[in-house]
Amino acid sequence: MSDAVDGSARVFATPAGVKLGALDQIADGAARNYVLQLRAGRFHGFVVRRGERVYGYIDRCPHAGLPLAQELDAYLTPDGARIMCSWHGAVFAIGDGRCEGGPCMGARLTPWPVRVDAGVIVTADA
Repeated sequence: MSDAVDGSARVFATPAGVKLGALDQIADGAARNYVLQLRAGRFHGFVVRRGERVYGYIDRCPHAGLPLAQELDAYLTPDGARIMCSWHGAVFAIGDGRCEGGPCMGARLTPWPVRVDAGVIVTADA
């Protein structure tokens, strides 16, 4: 996490137990962006839903450090099979964040531990 105290810095981790919202707020096979204002700064992440499972990642491409989506919640390829960086076309496996094509082959997205608890998506321990 950042050491800034004014809340303006970008942070790259969240505490466990933060309720993000109901699972059904994300359509099955879709993704959703989350921005959390924490004491140390803002966290930017996204969650992909596959049935009752969720996969969370920090919203930062390993190639250029930019957020992946240029449009709100547009994290997936048109067929919904992979995560895609809209800036340079890198594609990533949903299950493990591994880059499968594009300028960062072999790199991975940074996981954001999330889970479903009684129908609610919550942040989890790493």
